[in-house]
Amino acid sequence: MNGTVLSDSLIMLRRSLRRMRRYPSLTFFIAGIPVVLMLLFVYVFGSTLGAGLPGPSAVEGGLDAYIAYVVPGILLITVAGAAQGTAISVAMDMTAGIIARFRTMAIARASVLTGHVLGALIQTMLATLLVLVIAVVIGFRPSTGPVEWLAAAGLLALTAVAISWLSVGLGLHAESVETASNTPMFLLLLPFLSSGFVPAESMAGPLAWFAEHQPFTPIIETLRGLLMGTPIGDSGVIAVAWCVVLSVTGYVWSLRLYERVPATAAQA
Repeated sequence: MNGTVLSDSLIMLRRSLRRMRRYPSLTFFIAGIPVVLMLLFVYVFGSTLGAGLPGPSAVEGGLDAYIAYVVPGILLITVAGAAQGTAISVAMDMTAGIIARFRTMAIARASVLTGHVLGALIQTMLATLLVLVIAVVIGFRPSTGPVEWLAAAGLLALTAVAISWLSVGLGLHAESVETASNTPMFLLLLPFLSSGFVPAESMAGPLAWFAEHQPFTPIIETLRGLLMGTPIGDSGVIAVAWCVVLSVTGYVWSLRLYERVPATAAQA
């Protein structure tokens, strides 16, 4: 096999970036839904849901406290929301026979999928930045320094990589583009069943247990701690561990599905 994984992946990344430049509205769409949700929860439910939450100042509860609480969950929804676009892009390549054609070429087998993941990572981080700008405009005021900001950005990027690999697998497994547009929806729903919008302990028994033990809760708690200076505890270690497990699982699954694509299909 000619070439290397790195050089071939960069070629596939350029292909993904060209698609992203051709359809810039997709990046704004990924950011649009989280922005709408943030405005809805903050301005419709914020004063009520923020009651009793520790505020960013001496005054506890209220709108300012809820903005500080909810933004980390909104950022994670932005990352999860990009899964649909990644799955659709991969499914489009599958239905058009491009994946099968790549299987006949002398390129590193992982590079085709890695290009999709890297492209999704860049698009996701751009969308996340847009959401964060809107959050600052409506009153989000992080209280930590540059090191914590870099750590938060790193955790968001690691989460985006994990979700992107899972999305690639979902796109390869889907029988059609329509199916691929629906299967990642569970990733978008999980932040709602976490501590992203209300504390997990305030939920009903079984739901509270699920919220405490699902992957997105430690990620949100870590982001909240890094941005607002609240205690993280062992959430950071658990969050990184979940990201690594999901990334490895998605990578192995995607690669196995890719290997099952008949190379002869490209000539059919």
